[in-house]
Amino acid sequence: MKFVCDGLTLSEAVTKVSKACAVRTTAPIMECIKLTATLGGLSLLATDGELSIRKTINAEVLEEGETCVPGKLFADFTSKLSDEEICLATGERGVELRYRDSVSYMQALPAEEFPRIDLEIGEDSFVMKQTALKRIIAETVFCCAQDDSRPVLKGCLMDFGSELEAVALDGYRLALSKAEIVAKSSPKSIICPARTLGEISRMLTEEEEEITLFTQGGMLLASSDDLTVVSRLYQGDFIKKENVIPTKFSTVVTLPKAALTVSAERAAIINRGDKNNLVTLNIAGGEMRITAVSDNGNVNEVVPCSLEGMDLTISLNAKFLLDALRALSEDTVTISFGGAISPFILQNAGDKHSLYLILPVRNVA
Repeated sequence: MKFVCDGLTLSEAVTKVSKACAVRTTAPIMECIKLTATLGGLSLLATDGELSIRKTINAEVLEEGETCVPGKLFADFTSKLSDEEICLATGERGVELRYRDSVSYMQALPAEEFPRIDLEIGEDSFVMKQTALKRIIAETVFCCAQDDSRPVLKGCLMDFGSELEAVALDGYRLALSKAEIVAKSSPKSIICPARTLGEISRMLTEEEEEITLFTQGGMLLASSDDLTVVSRLYQGDFIKKENVIPTKFSTVVTLPKAALTVSAERAAIINRGDKNNLVTLNIAGGEMRITAVSDNGNVNEVVPCSLEGMDLTISLNAKFLLDALRALSEDTVTISFGGAISPFILQNAGDKHSLYLILPVRNVA
């Protein structure tokens, strides 16, 4: 194999693809990026067994072939050659890289050891506006669980019905968002890993172009321009949102998002280092009082609000509140409570396409 390409183009492609390289594995080949040079250009592919990323770039291919290079090492090395033209060739010493009047060598593994990645996925398809898909990912994925105690919760439930409805939860909070579907082959529900959705989001633009998601046999594929993401889907029973989201409320407040956000941010700073990052909301009359107390000091602030229903005092994690507020898109938000120890929800005051549920902190001294 031998090809010549621009260093910046190669470096950017390697950086994108290397995100799918395995980090902790007993199989060195899973830490590699597979390079495939054909007359059509250079293809880079990496996988950790769950997520696979392929990127194709332009290159002057002098000799077709393929090899595998250590992903992290290759990414770090090529990032220092972004201003160079690189000639890469395989030989007895592994991979040879020539640039300017210099030459370097890097270890390589045989391409035949690299696992086969199925890129022929197309049983079901779902067409969406890139802006809509990017938005729905941003509004939900941060609520996915981080630990492995319930692996299915590390993904986002995506229900492709009359519209796309996405649900994510980690046991303490829940996010729900909806977006329009341009076209679909048939209704379907999948549980997509949060990590995969993050990589798909990075490939999307803010323009009104469309993107098609393909699923087949527990796999998902998304492709845009010369970048392709393939992922295994989680299998299992996801928590039914109907059993979690309350429908009756005793206290409903409407208030400016910016004012509540900055007050909660100051409370979170005071509570920095505290396990629960606790903030208390005292709602009465036409105001919401935000308080936080720690060894670092205390915060006691008032935000004007419109109140319907009963007065209420409730304590919660400030980070969860801030994450939800930042995900909402309108300047005014509505928070609906069912009591001091019941889950409550946050939504835009107008557009209700998204919803955030948070569990309060109980038995606060």
